[in-house]
Amino acid sequence: MVKLAGLPRKSAKSGEREHDNRVAVTLLSNMAITEDSDGARELFNQGCYGKIIHRKVALSMIEAFYLSEKGKIKIIDSKNKEYNTESFIKKATKKEPDFWTRYLVFKDIRERGYIVKTALKFGADFRVYERGVKPGQDHAKWIVYPVNETTKFTWYDFVAKNRVAHSTKKNMLIAIVDNEDDITYYEIKWVRP
Repeated sequence: MVKLAGLPRKSAKSGEREHDNRVAVTLLSNMAITEDSDGARELFNQGCYGKIIHRKVALSMIEAFYLSEKGKIKIIDSKNKEYNTESFIKKATKKEPDFWTRYLVFKDIRERGYIVKTALKFGADFRVYERGVKPGQDHAKWIVYPVNETTKFTWYDFVAKNRVAHSTKKNMLIAIVDNEDDITYYEIKWVRP
């Protein structure tokens, strides 16, 4: 069961109780689901997080972790026990071995002011919209492939990814995350000679 978090929390400073306004979401196998609440829909409407399914918001694991770090949601299990950062990352990396690399890229792009959505149907990790553009108003400008600097891929893989980007009228971004978690972006465009 998912609830809008309304339990009082102790304030770290004064010991007084304060109201917990974070939206509670339940972690399922590979996504987090909110309840049917105004707070959940606000995440979708104002921040373009997740997608609406039967008046609830379904968040990817990456979106859920990002919102949790921002203090907007709390991630709970089926027994209403809240995940801490370490336990969530451990669970997420079991499901998605490249979770941390993907998360760092998602976070970096979001914090630069862009809207980032999943891009599975494009064969990519993310699609990214120009600043000020919401999904549904216009198409995404980029599809993004986050990779660790030690990841190897062939020219065949590179060309295949670029063809997908070109066929969907998007530019391709390869986001390379180094061992210090710094990210370098390479934008690739299809050019006809």
